[in-house]
Amino acid sequence: MTTATLNGSCPECETGLTVPPVVPGETLSCPECMLTLRVEDVTDGRLSLRMVAVQLRDWGQ
Repeated sequence: MTTATLNGSCPECETGLTVPPVVPGETLSCPECMLTLRVEDVTDGRLSLRMVAVQLRDWGQ
C-alpha cells in the first residue's frame, strides 16, 4: 500500500519538502530553516509555498 505524498521546496532556503496530502491554506514548517510556510496551491503533486509572517507577542517585558 502506497501513501500519496506531495513535493515542494522552501522559498527561503530551497530545501526539498515531501509531505502527506495537504490542501491550500494549510501551514507547515520547513525542517531546515524552521520558517512557517502556507500552501498556496497544489498542482500535479507539486506544492506552491509562501512564507508566512509570524507576529511575536510583546509581553511588555
